[in-house]
Amino acid sequence: MAATKVSESKLSTGFLTVVPKEIRDRLGAREGDSLRWELRGTELLVQVRKRRTLSDVTGIGAHGGDAVASKRAVQGLERRVR
Repeated sequence: MAATKVSESKLSTGFLTVVPKEIRDRLGAREGDSLRWELRGTELLVQVRKRRTLSDVTGIGAHGGDAVASKRAVQGLERRVR
């Protein structure tokens, strides 16, 4: 297992902080991405959740078929509509 790299940042006024550049680069974090914070006992796990892009959304329709039905199925609305 590779050694863990430790980075630090401070909390500023309003409890804001900056994700260190090395971490942003390694995880591919960009403006608009969300951070998911999970408390595990006395440890904190922070995960980057990518923002959806236009290519993510258009990729859904690239497979053909009924886009509305596909969206309803994904959202669990298919059963409620019929």
